[in-house]
Amino acid sequence: MGEIDDAIERADREAFTRQPPKTLQARINFLMKQLKTTKAVAQEIGVSQRSVERYRKGERKHPPQAIAERIDAAVRQRWQPQVRKRRQKQAATTRGITVETRARFGYTAPIGTTDDGRFRRLTVHLPPTYAQRLFDARDAGASDQQMRQIIAEGFKDVYFQDGGARAMGLSDVTLNDIDYLDLDY
Repeated sequence: MGEIDDAIERADREAFTRQPPKTLQARINFLMKQLKTTKAVAQEIGVSQRSVERYRKGERKHPPQAIAERIDAAVRQRWQPQVRKRRQKQAATTRGITVETRARFGYTAPIGTTDDGRFRRLTVHLPPTYAQRLFDARDAGASDQQMRQIIAEGFKDVYFQDGGARAMGLSDVTLNDIDYLDLDY
């Protein structure tokens, strides 16, 4: 996963109205409801069917760290999909998305102006069209670089050009060397 995918996942987790199951047994039972068979759960988390059965019965309570992380990721990925979908739909149609980042921004500018990339800390609210493009790109399996470019275009339009009020000669904004990136919708 890339930085943008991680940021979308964090934003999705913040949308949970209830916390996911905490105990190992409850998590495995939740995955059983979702995936239906011990074989499917075993394949999802990378263990044997017998291990899944032990986790379900409570015979084994402490899996290795890597397996515990895979179980946690599988549960969080499937937890409250309707809440997630509703929030993403609202962001893509009415609310938009807020991007907070500290990164190196570079851009192509007219001769006589500076186009040196530099670190900036920005919090910018992007309109719903950019949220829709970002979610569509993620669903289509876009690379992290492609999703960065969508955010960079949004920053160009909203922040650098102020919706067409300034810096009209500015083109091709790039987002590089991301220190951190956080999304909220």
